[in-house]
Amino acid sequence: MDTFDVIIIGAGAAGLMCAGTAALMGKSVLVLDHAEKAGKKILISGGGRCNFTNRFAGPADFVSVNPHFCKSALARFSAADFIDMVERAGIAYHERKHGQLFCDESAKDILAMLLAPCREGGAQFSLNTEVTDVRQQDDRFVARTTKGEFRGHALVIATGGLSIPKMGATAFGLKIAESFGLNVIAPVAGLVPFTFTGKEKERLQQLAGISLDVSVSCNHRVFSEAMLFTHRGLSGPAMLQISSFWRPGDTLSIDLLSGIDIHAFIEQKCGERPHAQLATVLSELLPKRLVQLLMEDGPGETQLSQLSRQQVTGLAELLHAWQLKPNGTEGYRTAEVTVGGVDTDELSSKTMQSKRVPGLYFIGEVVDVTGHLGGFNFQWAWSSGYAAAMAIAEAA
Repeated sequence: MDTFDVIIIGAGAAGLMCAGTAALMGKSVLVLDHAEKAGKKILISGGGRCNFTNRFAGPADFVSVNPHFCKSALARFSAADFIDMVERAGIAYHERKHGQLFCDESAKDILAMLLAPCREGGAQFSLNTEVTDVRQQDDRFVARTTKGEFRGHALVIATGGLSIPKMGATAFGLKIAESFGLNVIAPVAGLVPFTFTGKEKERLQQLAGISLDVSVSCNHRVFSEAMLFTHRGLSGPAMLQISSFWRPGDTLSIDLLSGIDIHAFIEQKCGERPHAQLATVLSELLPKRLVQLLMEDGPGETQLSQLSRQQVTGLAELLHAWQLKPNGTEGYRTAEVTVGGVDTDELSSKTMQSKRVPGLYFIGEVVDVTGHLGGFNFQWAWSSGYAAAMAIAEAA
């Protein structure tokens, strides 16, 4: 049975970062993954150009039961540190809105950059290999696989979350945590579109394809980005962001005209065009089909000069706090991340090591740390993978 300093289960972003870092530090590394290729989710991310980090990544950009847990790892290996890696590798990149960084050419460049230190440090890979069981034997971890058994002084679980099952996502990492007695925060789909049923679905379907900038709030969180109406419900960056905070039964409050004082707007238009219908004037601010839906039972055909103060107040409430109650989300099928995972109370925030089981580490999306949309989840993969690798390298 082959023995390594560290066995890493999962050849995704976090696993590769950990493997390359540990290998360059002189540790013998084995990476196991059931996929036939390393870094598959890296390759499809960002439309194939990989939104590899966010220039402004900080603790406030992550969701966790313990919002302070991510601070240590993010400080030890920051977005600036990863950007430095990218620049040293000669990878051309560009910045989009809100600090999102993408490769100019291809996500393949990021994958190649991560694999280079693995090769240089002699890390071994066993891909297309299913891990069937993990146990602790004496002072070693034993991974039983379809290609035999392997022993490691340390074991790193980098198996990711449950999102995009067609890419091979499973709950295996969470099951390993539970088998070692660690608590798991119940996972739910995050960064995922909302769905509706019944009459509400039929109404919103009329707007499929319409996109507009909004501010959406739920559970004391607010995001101001684009919203997209789909045949199933609501998507777009604003909806994906707020989905990580939404729970079944919650109502979304959507400001369709953020930054516009509808009272002042109506007063101005009333002075300019007193006989214009309300729906006509609102179509200057919002897509016509949306105005028609909003005015189905409202004063859409009323002339501006005939609007009562009560009607204008009601209009303001509707446009600035449109209430919609999804029946659910599209789930893990289209979710970009998993909210929940291994309870951070079980882990050292500095090393990502289990407090109960020395030598056992959890990194990346399998941990209850979830980033917002825009490169933050990759940054968590880099930061947590680096933290675990350095802890392993520094161990005797």
